[in-house]
Amino acid sequence: RLFARISVASMTTASSSTGQEVGTSWTKSVSDKGEYVRKASQFRSWISNDKSSNFAAESGRYHLYVCFACPWAHRALIVRELKGLTDAITVNVVDWHLKPGGWRFSPDKPGCTADDVNGFNTLREVYTSVDPAYSANITVPVLYDKKKRTIVSNESAEIIIMLNSAFNCVCGRADLDLYPEEFRAEIDSVNEFVYNNVNNGVYRAGFATAQEPYDEAVTKLFNALDDLENRLSTRRYLVGSPKSRLTLADVRLFTTLIRFDWVYHQHFKCNLRQLVDYPNLWAFTRDIYQLPGVSGTVNKEHIRKHYMMSHTQINPHGIVPIGPQLDLDKPHDREKLP
Repeated sequence: RLFARISVASMTTASSSTGQEVGTSWTKSVSDKGEYVRKASQFRSWISNDKSSNFAAESGRYHLYVCFACPWAHRALIVRELKGLTDAITVNVVDWHLKPGGWRFSPDKPGCTADDVNGFNTLREVYTSVDPAYSANITVPVLYDKKKRTIVSNESAEIIIMLNSAFNCVCGRADLDLYPEEFRAEIDSVNEFVYNNVNNGVYRAGFATAQEPYDEAVTKLFNALDDLENRLSTRRYLVGSPKSRLTLADVRLFTTLIRFDWVYHQHFKCNLRQLVDYPNLWAFTRDIYQLPGVSGTVNKEHIRKHYMMSHTQINPHGIVPIGPQLDLDKPHDREKLP
C-alpha cells in the first residue's frame, strides 16, 4: 500500500517552501474548514549544464538565500554540501525570527548573515527587485542568479534536482548522483508519499485550526511513519534494490525527521509518538546526520527558536522548551544493511 507511482511534475508542484513572512503568513493558507493548504512556488526556471542555456551552470554565478530553520531550505544546503558545491554556490542566511516585516538579514545575530549579493535588509526586497509587482509568498530557499540579477527558482524540490546534476562541471562530487535515472520512478513515488504525509503532514497538523483536519493529518502522519519504519528495517536507505543507495528521497525525509522531536512533537501536536520511539527511523536520522558535511547544516538553535517564537498564534508567549536532548552522534550501525 506504500508508494504509488507518480510523475516528476506532480512531485515538484506540490512541494513549495514553508517560510512565509507575516504579511502573507500561514494563517492565510488555512481554509474555511480549518485545513492548511500550501501555496505553490512562483519562480520555476531551470539551470542547465548547456552553455547556451539562459541559465547556464557556472561556478560563482548562483547564490542561495536560506533559513537554517526551514526544512525546505535545509534540503538545498544538504545537497550543496554532499555535491561539493560550497565554493561554487554562495549562501546567505536570514534571521530565524520571522516578525512583522518578514524575513530579514541580521548579521549581528549568531548564524545569520548580511545580504552579500544585493545589500538588502529583507528578503522581500530580493523578490521585488526582480518583480516590483510581486505579491505572492516570500519564501526560502531562493536560488538567485547574480549575473542576470534575477531569481531562478524558489521551489525547493526543483532546486535540489538542479544542484544534483546541473553543476557536475564545477562540483567536487560529480560521481555522486542523488537522482539516478534508473531509480527516478521509485524516488518520485517515495517523495510523493513522504511529502503528502510527513513533510507537509506535520504542517497540516500544526497549522490546522479545527479538530477534524488536525485528526486526519496526525493519523496519516503516524501511519506513514509506521510504514517508513518498516521499510527501513531491511534497507539502509529508502530507495534501491537489491542494495539501497543514498538519494534525494533520503534528504527530503531527513529534514523533517531531524526537527520532529525538537519541534513537531510538541509545537505541532504530533505527539502520538516521538521519533526516538522508532528504532529504524531514529537510526536513519543519525546516519544521514553523520554523513560528511551534513551536521554543519543543522542549527538546533535556529530551528527551535524559529518555530517557538515566530508562530505566535500557536505559542503566544514564545517559550522555547529546554528539551529534548538528542545524541545525534550515537553510532547508527546501519552500514550493515543492504
